[in-house]
Amino acid sequence: MTPEPLPAAPTRRRAAYGHTALSLTVLVAAIWLARRHWPVLETGAVRLAVADQGWLLVAGTAAIGTWLCAALAQQGAVPERLPPGRLVAAQFAASAANHVLPAGLGAGAVNLRFLMRCGLPAGRAATGVAVKGAAGVIVRAVLIASLAVACPGVLRAPEVSPPVLGAAAGVLGVAALLAGPLRRRCRRLLGTALADIRAVHARPQRAAALWGGSLAFAGLHCVVLISVTQAVDLGQPPLRVALLYLAASSAAALLPTPGGLGSLDAALALALTAAGAPAAGAASAVLGYRLLTVWLPLVPGLLVLGVLIRRKAL
Repeated sequence: MTPEPLPAAPTRRRAAYGHTALSLTVLVAAIWLARRHWPVLETGAVRLAVADQGWLLVAGTAAIGTWLCAALAQQGAVPERLPPGRLVAAQFAASAANHVLPAGLGAGAVNLRFLMRCGLPAGRAATGVAVKGAAGVIVRAVLIASLAVACPGVLRAPEVSPPVLGAAAGVLGVAALLAGPLRRRCRRLLGTALADIRAVHARPQRAAALWGGSLAFAGLHCVVLISVTQAVDLGQPPLRVALLYLAASSAAALLPTPGGLGSLDAALALALTAAGAPAAGAASAVLGYRLLTVWLPLVPGLLVLGVLIRRKAL
């Protein structure tokens, strides 16, 4: 299969400038919200410091499991067999890279390079990454629909102020402008990804790895947040917390900030408080979740990324 030609340099520069501007806008809004609600964040941090250590251990174990599930899903997304140890290390490195580049570009770039180093052509490697991403989106949609039936009335539109609505409209407008130049390329990539999905499903073991890994990845992220809410005694049912997490993280994914920085934090805190959780408890839960899934693994993940690059595994 002939690799897709890269977009022209001016197009890439315009897209990069647009992504950077949108990321900075969201980050500035997040900093403004953090300063405005600093007493709540400070109280939440204190509450997290005295949380139940047993539940936090469960949350940390689930966070480690997410990298194994990501590796399983990536193996299921390609017919070729990948080296297991390097595959898990690449997922750990990809999670760190995802927090320094916007809109999942870091994880996508790491996985793309890893698959190419494993001998896949550039086009096949790109569709392998796309297949994994598509399976993750489908699994999240099914989980949200299932949990929404099990927890009726949980998902409802929160009341927001006019300035917030205006900012959201501006962000969506910039995103729409960015999507235009990439729409044709995305259609071609989708067609190739569908062909690879059919090839993967011709092998039941690969299909099971793809969908099972994607389901377990989303489920373990839910377990991380549920365990943190239990540790800080938030008083929310586990199924409701899982639904709120999936809905908030899916909404935050629309904003291309590094690792959902700012967008996921605000969406998750808003969802928890709208469901009846106290503001300080919601802040504790969000801080604990981000600590275990982002801040603690970040430096080790970047070190692993450097080792993989030095050993030419990426």
